[in-house]
Amino acid sequence: MKKKGTVFVISGPSGSGKTTLLKNVLRDKVLRRKLAHSVSLTTRPKRSCERNKKDYFFVSEKEFKAQLKQKKILEWTRYLGYYYATPKGPVDEQLRGGKSIVLCLDLKGARRIRQLYPRNNLTIFVKPPTLRVLTQRIQNRCHKTKALEITERVKLARQEMLAARHYDYCLINQDLECVTRELKDIILANLKV
Repeated sequence: MKKKGTVFVISGPSGSGKTTLLKNVLRDKVLRRKLAHSVSLTTRPKRSCERNKKDYFFVSEKEFKAQLKQKKILEWTRYLGYYYATPKGPVDEQLRGGKSIVLCLDLKGARRIRQLYPRNNLTIFVKPPTLRVLTQRIQNRCHKTKALEITERVKLARQEMLAARHYDYCLINQDLECVTRELKDIILANLKV
């Protein structure tokens, strides 16, 4: 019988680079065979640079609430007026098959995963080098990001970064190539084989 895989949780404030890091890690041929990525649900509108079912499953609020009621959602949060969630089925399916899975989650989601999978989780927090760099990243991400939303994201980032000490690992995303290597090393060292 195969062992259950590990649930890797990557958290960090908006603009910390966690999604880019995850994409870089999943390009690695060795990790791609051993590690699945869960695509989250969201009720927020799709950005021009995003693709449905690849970056997120873009759903209506009504559809989101129906899935929540049917217990098809593992964890969820409401952020800046939109819902974000992890579908339960794909995660459990991967773990039962012995494959590890990586999730990009907020602090609340990370706590929930620790409760649900206490013996096979590993948490990694990604920080920007400075708040100024974080603000620039958020502004440059998509040109339609509103000034008020940027302010809210930076305010929330200050609070979120205080929680980094509760994670198994903390990475400072100053040099993307370097921090990608660090993240790969952490995952490879903690994969259950």
